[in-house]
Amino acid sequence: MTISVLLADDQHLVRAGFRSLLRRGRDISVAGEASTGDEAVRAARSLRPDVILMDIRMPGMDGITATKRILAADGEPAAVGGGLPKIIILTTFETDEYVFAALAAGASGFLTKEIDPEGLRTAVRVVAGGDALLSPSVTRRVVGQFAHRPVPAAATPGGDRLAVLTERERQVVGLVATGLSNDEIARQLMISPLTAKTHVTRAITKLGVRDRVQLVIVAYQDGLVGN
Repeated sequence: MTISVLLADDQHLVRAGFRSLLRRGRDISVAGEASTGDEAVRAARSLRPDVILMDIRMPGMDGITATKRILAADGEPAAVGGGLPKIIILTTFETDEYVFAALAAGASGFLTKEIDPEGLRTAVRVVAGGDALLSPSVTRRVVGQFAHRPVPAAATPGGDRLAVLTERERQVVGLVATGLSNDEIARQLMISPLTAKTHVTRAITKLGVRDRVQLVIVAYQDGLVGN
C-alpha cells in the first residue's frame, strides 16, 4: 500500500523540500499541503491522509491545536481505512514544552526539521505502521516534564488503570517508557521481539490508549516509572 501524507507548514520551501524527499520513497505519496493550522484541519478531513507532518508554529491556529482538532475527528473518520491519521510534529524547536504539548495532543511522534532524508521517510513508515516515533533522548526529556508536573486527579500513582496489566505487561510498559524499542525490550527480558510487541499491543488495548506514546504518558502519570 502507498502511504498518503499531508504536509502542513507555513513555509513553501520547507513543504517543497519535504515533498521532494518523500516522493523518492516508492511507497509514499503526498496527498496535499497546508500552510496554516486551519487549512491542515480542513485538508485532513477532505483528503483523509494516513500521516500528517505538522509544523508547530503557523499563522492563526498552531500545529498543536490543529493536532487536537484533527484527532477529535468530530465523529467522522479522518483517514484511509476508517481510522485517524498519525501525526508527526516537525519543528526547529526541540524543547521540552513542545514535546510535552505535542504528545499530550495525541501526536505519534516528534522530529526536528534537521532530520536526514531517509530518516524522514522511515519516520513516516513507522507511524503509518502503528508504532510511535519517540527516541530515547526525547523520552528522557519527557520523563523530566512528567516527573515535575502535578499528577492529574484521575491518574494517581499506582492508579487503577495499571491494575488491568499482568506483571509482564507492566514490565514491558515500564521499558517502553524509557524509550526502548521492541527489539531492545526483547533482549532485556530475554523474550522474542514478537512477544514483546504482543505485550505492548495488549497493554495499549487494556489501557484504552491510542499508541506507544500514550503508554509513556500513562506510565509516568500513574507512577509506574519516574525520573
